[in-house]
Amino acid sequence: MKKGYKPLTSIVKDEKGDLVADSHNILVRWRNHFPQLLNVHGVSEVRQTEIPTAETLVLEVNAFEVEMFIGKLKRHKSPGTDGIPPEVIKAGGRTIHSEIHNNMNSFWNKDKLP
Repeated sequence: MKKGYKPLTSIVKDEKGDLVADSHNILVRWRNHFPQLLNVHGVSEVRQTEIPTAETLVLEVNAFEVEMFIGKLKRHKSPGTDGIPPEVIKAGGRTIHSEIHNNMNSFWNKDKLP
């Protein structure tokens, strides 16, 4: 906003690197570009075992992380859908923090929220 109005330019580069300003040629360039970008050529077979999944990369929540995030809760905010204000969670001590930690890991392992 401080630099003032700057008009939008409609210029793209073609396959050779030349600039294209004509709207029809720009559409043709995009039409040719995306199939080349998104389609993989030369791959004859993709086996399921070669596709990595996120399950092996995601670990359970540890107690330190729970303590850290509870410590970052802001005071004087309205409670969420559970109706518990952040002050109560912060003041709950280790008992509440360990229960939150156990519940989070339980939800994580069961893959369901209550």
